[in-house]
Amino acid sequence: MGQGPVLVLAHGTGASTHSWRAFAPELAKNFAVISMDLPGHGFTQASTQDRFSLPGMAGALAELLAALDVRPEFAIGHSAGAAVLSRMCLDRSIAPHELVSLNGAFIPFRGVPGQIFAPLAKLLATSSLVPRFFAWNARDPAVIDRLLRSTGSTIDPEGVALYRLLARDPGHLGAALQMMANWDLATLLRDLPRLPVPLSLVVGTKDGTVAPSEAHRVRAALPTASFHAAQGLGHLAHEERPAELAGLMLKIWRQRIAS
Repeated sequence: MGQGPVLVLAHGTGASTHSWRAFAPELAKNFAVISMDLPGHGFTQASTQDRFSLPGMAGALAELLAALDVRPEFAIGHSAGAAVLSRMCLDRSIAPHELVSLNGAFIPFRGVPGQIFAPLAKLLATSSLVPRFFAWNARDPAVIDRLLRSTGSTIDPEGVALYRLLARDPGHLGAALQMMANWDLATLLRDLPRLPVPLSLVVGTKDGTVAPSEAHRVRAALPTASFHAAQGLGHLAHEERPAELAGLMLKIWRQRIAS
């Protein structure tokens, strides 16, 4: 939607293009916005198992953009979407003037959680019954309400209803589990100092999903990255105050173009 410099949006694990419902129209006032569901998410299907890995998702999005014959000038990724877009930049499949990480998930789990979570996700992802159980459990509205509250964000009733709808789809939940089971952030963190494009870290100060302190670890790996605090906002900051966040994105873009 919209006209202007090409801007690509990549959502995070367990979400879909619905998460941009108010944010994208604001951005479309100044950009030609392209968004898509990640493989297996929303109403998509993953063609092969390797599509759930970080390189696999980056490759799938690169193929889509090539088929559309577009070259993004600006890229914004939310949570795991920021990791996907960073991998694409490192692989030289896209070369935007600016990459924005919106509460980006770049850092692997450390210590005991890291030793437990990845094997557990792999185990759960092997069973087709697990997503069906979670989907059945998500019929209780309180389950999704608790999950959304844990992000530190308060979103509108439409957004809550859409997350409830997604959570009742075993295919969507299975893709989210497969994504977590096949994710390798250690390699991305190792490669991050070679990122060939400028990176801006937009961080919600109330993010309950990705600790705001993780952005400082990213800056330690990539000192040239800029930092922007989204005061009082949680992990779903762009769904809480879409116009405000779109204004920040436009400011970041204009500063980059002017430099």
